[in-house]
Amino acid sequence: MHCVEFYSGIGGLHVALTRSSIPNAQLIRAYDWDQSACQVYTANHGPSIVSRTDISKLTANELAALGADIWFMSPSCQPYTVLNPNRARGALDPRAQSFLHVIDDVLPTLCEEGKQPRYLLVENVAGFQDSTTRTHLLDTLVRLGYTTSEFLLTPMQFGIPNSRLRYYLLAKASPLKFAGLPAPNLARKRNDAGVEVEASSSPAVLTYIPGQGDPWIDDRLSPAAVDDPKVSDSQLPGGELASYLDKLTDNEYETYKIPDKVLSKWGRLFDIVLPSARRTCCFTRGYTQLVERAGSILQMNEEMDTTETFDRFLALQRAGDSSTLDVLRPLRLRYFTPTELLRLFRIIGPRSNDNGEDQEFKWPENISLKTKYRLIGNSVNVEVVRRLIDYMYLEPDGNGQ
Repeated sequence: MHCVEFYSGIGGLHVALTRSSIPNAQLIRAYDWDQSACQVYTANHGPSIVSRTDISKLTANELAALGADIWFMSPSCQPYTVLNPNRARGALDPRAQSFLHVIDDVLPTLCEEGKQPRYLLVENVAGFQDSTTRTHLLDTLVRLGYTTSEFLLTPMQFGIPNSRLRYYLLAKASPLKFAGLPAPNLARKRNDAGVEVEASSSPAVLTYIPGQGDPWIDDRLSPAAVDDPKVSDSQLPGGELASYLDKLTDNEYETYKIPDKVLSKWGRLFDIVLPSARRTCCFTRGYTQLVERAGSILQMNEEMDTTETFDRFLALQRAGDSSTLDVLRPLRLRYFTPTELLRLFRIIGPRSNDNGEDQEFKWPENISLKTKYRLIGNSVNVEVVRRLIDYMYLEPDGNGQ
């Protein structure tokens, strides 16, 4: 089964496919415009797959020649993120145009020629659910004879200590169907060739994958958790952050510690977690460049109370004491390393042994630390996508097609 990856980044969707249960699946082409992302992709998956391409210029003939069975698509999230004050524009945002080109211009042509992919997987931020792009996408897929299913999923429900709620859409060309869905909304529509086809979509966005657990509920919203956040953390599935962390030398710690200037001015705004925690905030492309809504930082000293320490720091700061940072330094606050984030994103697995040895992930020498964080923040969680790929391939009779 041949697959094509659009907006391929550093290859998270590629890794998910290789770990899936689809037999003989092969990623034959990947497209991205980011030069650094293409360099990293090439270093890890070889030089013959990724193409630095403006996706808005792809043609139906080019994609028909590939004969792909599956399309993976993770288009730009900027038009739909909560950080974008103009996210209401949705499909009108210039950064959405390449995705709409593929959906509006390329896919219908392939359907007319009978050369369309049998499966599609689309990933984006949770805000995509409320966008005009999503509405247009669903309408187009149903018109073209696809059956769709939508999800809002987070790695935390699969035992990974990272909160990264994302929207996913799966689509299967008729007569393929999904297994275990709630009663679908059925419709008969004429496709672009004028042939009447039956298509369906699930009636709601699911917070679980059928057959893979219950709907996800954030325990932080329970009354007990509001009073004591540690209650909800102790009830989360999966293990502690400690198994994802590097054992840094003193020199390495200096590379990742929070700079004094940042700590003094913005330290109280960070989301601070301990190695024993079972939750981290969503890591974004702005990690280490932004303080809020960019991702958690680590407090390596678990013996100290974070809140009490910052209360003392603020009291001394208000009093004009020049030694305020001396109060915070013993907390040993630092950023997560790129390798730690690769583990949380399951691009590589959790630390395999006490020596901290990992499966290899290659960074070209010219890729800066800032760029590494940006590229990882733009990536997908491989384990969540792997589960969705397995589910997408499954038919109601329990077999793949």
